Amino acid sequence: MIFSSYIFIFLFFPIVFAGYAVLRKFGKINAMKIWLVLASLFFYGFGDPRFFPVLFFTAIFNFFISRGLQRDGVKQWQRVLLMVIGVAENLGLLFYFKYSNFFLENFNRLTGADIPLLHIILPLGISFYTFQLISYLADSFSGDAKGYSFIDYMVFVTFFPQLIVGPVVTHDDIMPQLSEKNLLRVDKKGIMLGILLFAIGCFKKIVIADPLITHAAAYYNGSDMSGIFRAWSAVLAYTFAYYFDFSGYIDMALGLGKFFNIDLPQNFNSPYKARNFADFWRRWNITVSNFLNDNVFKNIFHFGDGVVKLILATLITFIVSGLWHGAGWHFVAWGVANGIFVCFANIMTLHRKKLPFPLAWALTFFFSVLVRVLFDALNTAQAFEVYKVMFTPVPLGELAAQWSAYISGSWGIVGMLIFSAIIIFGFKNSGEIAERFEPKARYAVYSAVLLAASLFFMGQVSNFLYFQF
Repeated sequence: MIFSSYIFIFLFFPIVFAGYAVLRKFGKINAMKIWLVLASLFFYGFGDPRFFPVLFFTAIFNFFISRGLQRDGVKQWQRVLLMVIGVAENLGLLFYFKYSNFFLENFNRLTGADIPLLHIILPLGISFYTFQLISYLADSFSGDAKGYSFIDYMVFVTFFPQLIVGPVVTHDDIMPQLSEKNLLRVDKKGIMLGILLFAIGCFKKIVIADPLITHAAAYYNGSDMSGIFRAWSAVLAYTFAYYFDFSGYIDMALGLGKFFNIDLPQNFNSPYKARNFADFWRRWNITVSNFLNDNVFKNIFHFGDGVVKLILATLITFIVSGLWHGAGWHFVAWGVANGIFVCFANIMTLHRKKLPFPLAWALTFFFSVLVRVLFDALNTAQAFEVYKVMFTPVPLGELAAQWSAYISGSWGIVGMLIFSAIIIFGFKNSGEIAERFEPKARYAVYSAVLLAASLFFMGQVSNFLYFQF
């Protein structure tokens, strides 16, 4: 089920929130939590019931493993064994569903074998909830997560606003908020902010992201990749589309959480305003970046290690990030490219070198656009074909003629790109708006206008781009 759909806005969510509010009125705290879990499981299984058994099985399996890790008197070797089993189960499922065919394709290519590929459908959200479950196991192993009930655990794992595309939450983000005192209070200000955030996210997705996606996908999926302006407009369209699509989902997720007095962590902080790639990755998909930093980078690099170890840890972390995003060599190349740029940023920081902000920002944005080609392309060969078109020298007169011809037939997408840039660089982001939010009439008007515009264009329901990961 998609947040930005009629069935969610007018049927699913009103029923869920109404049931939750009734149970809260009567002080039925456990019933409220069970209602949330059942609603979340229905939400997850609604789109394709085939995904439901995978989520349900791995959630239950990890609960029992975590209970074993939390139990007093368990010997250290037993705890290590339980941790290995838990992580192996999570990564094993992820490998099977996401990387089996990638492995078979490369094995066939290297050996000349002809092993048929598997007919596998990637379960929605598996990349996100796998990280969440591993994080909970790690906290259970360290002793940070202990004493939580099964129903609290299930709310933590399945809470529908963040189940499919994050943010990736830890037990510290959710479990303390499941107290009776917090869930039973009525937070009118929080609900008003939730409506505003949902309206902003819905507008980002439907009115801005979807047209950009349509334009960019037509270019990447087409047979003709010629034309320097066609190439650049498609690349910029995806650059902005991912921004609005992903941040739109996060805005809606955070907004929905407010209705249930659950504050989800911020996951997006104007990454295209970053001054270097290290700063960029502190702003984009923040919770996944934090997970990789805690579970990959910090296991390789420790305070006091040299520059070589820093470079190695950074590159490995971003290779893992690339593979997490997708099973393809172009994702690996994307990870390596990002890792190299982050290494440059870290080395400059170590040597206390800093470019003037306008130049630093311009270079960061320019190279983030170029790196994105590796991410968006169907494969590495297509990525290099796009680069070739983008940077093939064209005589000035011919360039002007091409621009005139392009703009006359593509003024709509050019206008959309300009509008997107104005929103990204000229306005506060949703987190900044939320920080200073106070219930005022103008916010009600903004919410109404944004939702009305979204509903007007809410024709064909489209998936979020991160559903594929």
